[in-house]
Amino acid sequence: MSTANLSLQILPMVPEEEIYGVVDQVIAMIAASGMKYVVGPMETTIEGELDALLDLVKKAQTICTNAGANRVISVVKIDYSSDGVTIDEKIGKYSR
Repeated sequence: MSTANLSLQILPMVPEEEIYGVVDQVIAMIAASGMKYVVGPMETTIEGELDALLDLVKKAQTICTNAGANRVISVVKIDYSSDGVTIDEKIGKYSR
């Protein structure tokens, strides 16, 4: 399967003062995956095989519920092409 990009915005339903801590746990899990990723102010974009990316979304849900969220809203965007899609082709020219 070709490389895809998946952007994940995760909104755990926890007390407001706990949101960033839970999101930090999700980002740490993404970092530990070894996949290329870029953290943005509203979402994190990850590059990898589609099945592995979807598994990360599932793991993110579990992290949130384990942290006490009784509900988790996730916004997922996927860019897939049989030729592959990379983060660099989209934003490489903007990198300094």
